[in-house]
Amino acid sequence: MQARRVAITGIGLISPWGGDLGDFFERLLAGESGVRHLLTDDLPRPLSTPFVSCQGFEPEVELGKPLAMMMERFAQLGTAAAFQAWAHAGLPRQPEAADAAERDTWGCIWGTALGGLSAHERGSREMWQKGRERLSPLSVVQGMNNAVNAHISIQLGLGGVSSSHTAACASSGIAIGEAFRRVRSGDADVMLTGGSDVCQSYGVVRAWEAMRVMAPGDAQTAPSACRPFSADRAGLVLGEGGAALVLEAWDHAVARGATIHGEIVGFGASCDRSHLVRPSSAGQVRALRAALADGGLEPSDIGYVNAHGTATAEGDPVEIAALREVFGDGASRLPVSATKSMHGHLLGASGAIEAVVTALALREQAVPPTAHLAGRIDPACEGVDHILQGRRRVPLQAALSNSFAFGGSNAVLALRAPPR
Repeated sequence: MQARRVAITGIGLISPWGGDLGDFFERLLAGESGVRHLLTDDLPRPLSTPFVSCQGFEPEVELGKPLAMMMERFAQLGTAAAFQAWAHAGLPRQPEAADAAERDTWGCIWGTALGGLSAHERGSREMWQKGRERLSPLSVVQGMNNAVNAHISIQLGLGGVSSSHTAACASSGIAIGEAFRRVRSGDADVMLTGGSDVCQSYGVVRAWEAMRVMAPGDAQTAPSACRPFSADRAGLVLGEGGAALVLEAWDHAVARGATIHGEIVGFGASCDRSHLVRPSSAGQVRALRAALADGGLEPSDIGYVNAHGTATAEGDPVEIAALREVFGDGASRLPVSATKSMHGHLLGASGAIEAVVTALALREQAVPPTAHLAGRIDPACEGVDHILQGRRRVPLQAALSNSFAFGGSNAVLALRAPPR
C-alpha cells in the first residue's frame, strides 16, 4: 500500500491555566509563565520548589466520579485530554453503526515516564507510616503505566493496538511517532495518541533534586525559574499535564468532513548509545535528519523548531549544536523556542504538549517565545534565531518538535501546516 498522508483532526490538552486550546496558546504567545511555588506539608521535610500544576482540573467533572475514582492522576489527566481531542475531531464517544466495525482497527498509543508511580508511593506510605496491612484493591490498576491507553480503548471502543511507551522525556514523542506510522502504513485509519505524567510525588521531586538539575525559587521568583538557553539558567522545572492528538488518514478525514488542524509528515528516532544522562549531539543529529528525510523535507523548509530546551547546563548547548550542524548556514535564521519555560517539564508528556504547541503554531502562523530570555543568551547556545519575547507572526509551512531523553532516546516529529 502506498504511504498515506496523516492529518491531525483532534487536539486535546489539560492546561495549567485551565481554559481551552485558544486560551492556552494565547498565553504562550504572550510569554506567560505557568510556574508557581509548590509547598507541601510532607514529612520528614516539606517540598518547596517551583512547579507547574493543573490546579483547575476537576477529574470528577471531566470524567465522572466512577471513572475518575478508578484512576491515578496521570491517567485522569491523560484520559480527559484524550476525550477532548476525540470531541474536537468530531467523533462520537460511543461507536455508531457506521464506524463500529472500523473501530476494530482504530487504536491508542500513549506515552508516560512515571505512569502510576504515585499509587505505589502512596501504598508504601500507608504501610510504613500508617501501619496498614492491606492496600486498596485498585492499587494495581491505578499504578499500571498502560492505564491511560487501556481506559481510552475501553471508553471509546477502540479494538486495535493499545500500548504505552516509556522512554523518559521522549515517551510521548515516540508514542506519537509510532501512531503516525500505523496510520501512514494503512494499519489503522484513526489513532488516538499523546502523553501524560504527574511529577510532584515526594520521591520523584527528591530524586531530581539529588541530581542537582532543579531550578531553585520561592513564591516570588518561581515564575521565572525556568530559563532555557539563558546564561543565568539554573535548571529545569517539573510539571504535570496531559495532551492528546487524533491522527487520521487524510482521505478518511476528508470523506467524513473533518476539520484538519495540521499534518504529521515525518518521525525520526535514535539512541545516543553513549551515556545515561549526558546527551550527545551526534545522536540528536541522526534523529533530526531522519525526521526530515521521513517527511521529504529539506532543512530550508523548516520555519520553526520547538526545542526540547530544559534549561540545564549540559542539555541546552548540545541541542543547539545539533541544530547548527543539521541546518548549517541557515541555522542563524531558524526560529527556535523552548516552551518548557512556561508550561514546565512534563517528563513523559513533554513530547505530546510540545507537539500540540507546534501544531498550533503552524495552524495560527504564530510562534511563541522562550520566556525569560530577554537577558544574555549563553554563548554556547548562540547560532540560531532565538524568539526572545512576544509573539512572532511568520509564514510557516513546516516545523519540528524535539524530544531528547535520559537514556539517550531521541524523538523528532516533523509537522506541516493545515491547508489554507
